[in-house]
Amino acid sequence: MKTGLHNLKLIVSLIVLIIFDQLTKFWAVTQLKSGKVISIIPNVFELNYLDGGNTGAAWGIFSGKIAMFIIFTLIVVIILILCIYRISKLLTLNCSLNTMHLISMQYIITLLIAGAIGNLIDRIVNGYVVDFLYFKLIDFPVFNVADCYVTIACALLIIFCVFVINDKEFNAIFSLKKDDSEDKKDK
Repeated sequence: MKTGLHNLKLIVSLIVLIIFDQLTKFWAVTQLKSGKVISIIPNVFELNYLDGGNTGAAWGIFSGKIAMFIIFTLIVVIILILCIYRISKLLTLNCSLNTMHLISMQYIITLLIAGAIGNLIDRIVNGYVVDFLYFKLIDFPVFNVADCYVTIACALLIIFCVFVINDKEFNAIFSLKKDDSEDKKDK
């Protein structure tokens, strides 16, 4: 497998996802901050800027703890990048692991990183996260595109870890021990 080209695709995907998230937030600030509400599906789903932004996490928990979120997000992003790096190393070893599973895991993790970085940018630049997507029907907390990335990626990670990848693949990706196949390559 040509890892250089593959890694470039991951980086481009990450950049495109982050740019899309930031563009939607910029649009929300310029078009909805004045109080304008755009109903996509009447009484079900609307675009509605959360006045004052979200200074916390999901459902506003830990509001105002911006420094904590920045540090936590940076740590998580570093760990996720290390997972992608580890998978890249596994792909170059041509070991007995399913290549499609490994590549899929890299893209899922990239989606998770994009969501984390999208909200991290907001916290650093604004001091809060711009939220504007609102499911009115169930009065669900207002959220954004980066939140969608994180939610979808987490759901896919759970599905992959429970139903798709086998124990050998899981351990090769997430184990803190050095993989036997890496030892063999080093010798």
